Amino acid sequence: MSLAHLNVLILLEANGPMAMGRLADALDISVASATGVVDRMEARGLVERRRDAEDRRVVLVVPAAGAKAVLGDIDTRRRRGLTKILSLLTDEELSGLLIGHRALRAARVTFAKRLAAETPAPDREAGK
Repeated sequence: MSLAHLNVLILLEANGPMAMGRLADALDISVASATGVVDRMEARGLVERRRDAEDRRVVLVVPAAGAKAVLGDIDTRRRRGLTKILSLLTDEELSGLLIGHRALRAARVTFAKRLAAETPAPDREAGK
């Protein structure tokens, strides 16, 4: 799987269905390039194109069954690797890691709330 395909799957998992223009912006590529990436992914059963129910001009890219299988496999491998790494830490190191992780998570939530409060809701544009 290419890095571009993986990036698309991660974006869709994080954001849900995305319009082609918005997906292209998130990938920092042209809409034409995004269309090519999505074409190849659709042929492999990783994504599907659907019309937006609110605006039929907008084509949404949504994960297909193949995407769930790929992401599930990645998650399984990641968990196995993390388990091996964590098994090398002492109880004291694990405790410190947990404290740090909780602090980072709280900071991320605070940051997201501030960002949401500062960012105006985007207008729905065709293709975005």
